[in-house]
Parts: sequence; C-alpha cells; structure tokens
Amino acid sequence: MGMAMGGAKGSGGGRRRRRGKGGTISEINVTPLVDVMLVLLIIFMVAAPMMTVGVPIDLPETQAKAMNADTQPITVSVNPAGEIFLQETPIGIDEVVPKLEAIATTGYNERIYVRGDTNADYGTVMKVMARISAAGFKNLGLVTLQEQEK
Repeated sequence: MGMAMGGAKGSGGGRRRRRGKGGTISEINVTPLVDVMLVLLIIFMVAAPMMTVGVPIDLPETQAKAMNADTQPITVSVNPAGEIFLQETPIGIDEVVPKLEAIATTGYNERIYVRGDTNADYGTVMKVMARISAAGFKNLGLVTLQEQEK
C-alpha cells in the first residue's frame, strides 16, 4: 500500500536554477536604473522653473495680489532698448496684432500679459497696449512683481 506521492526528485515547489562554475546570472539589477531616474527627476525639477520666460526683464514692484490662472497666457514683453517680444520671439510693433490674432486660441477673449521693463520707455509700453486693446482683445494686463517689505 505504499504508493509514492509527489515528484521524482523533490524540487521543493520553488523554482531554482543551478549554475555551474563560471555561469552567468540571468537576473536584472534595477538599482542603478532607479538611481539614474531619481537623479534625472531632481535635475528636471530644479531646471524647470528657470525655463519659464526667456526675455530678461526687470519688472516693477507693486502691491497687487497674484492672479490665479488656469491656462498659460500670451506674453508680450518690452525690454529697456524698446524691443518688443511675443513670448520669446522679437517682433515689430506693426506685427503685434496680426501675430496675436494668429495664435489666440480663444479669439479676442485670450489673456494677454504685457511685461514692461522698469527702464523701458513708458510710451512704447503704452503703444503696445493701445494696439492690442484697439484690436479688440479684452483680457489685457500688466505684469509686475510684488513689493518686498524692507
């Protein structure tokens, strides 16, 4: 009545590999991959805020509160030399309205921010704003920095 139960060599139910002397291990070590990915994540987290706007402008400070925004607005900048930039591309004053109309996704309800350097000519900033407003854009604003308490 003694019938043998189970397999022939008693494998123990687990999957085991035998390797001879000098054989290779066929397992992937993911620790270096995870280390590299974490380093890249940290680099991109630090570098991302520095890549927001490429035109160097010294903004004036005001006591106005920050606006909450759902979408990215179109930015028109005026630097101290009086050069006008649409996002980061230099354009002439006559090209401001046609290019805005071309890239405005929501039509004349598109949010447009005008960034004027502290040392920029006030007349140039106002000419840019007047042309944008006269074209029919409704959501037009000036960008400033919040005043720091001294």
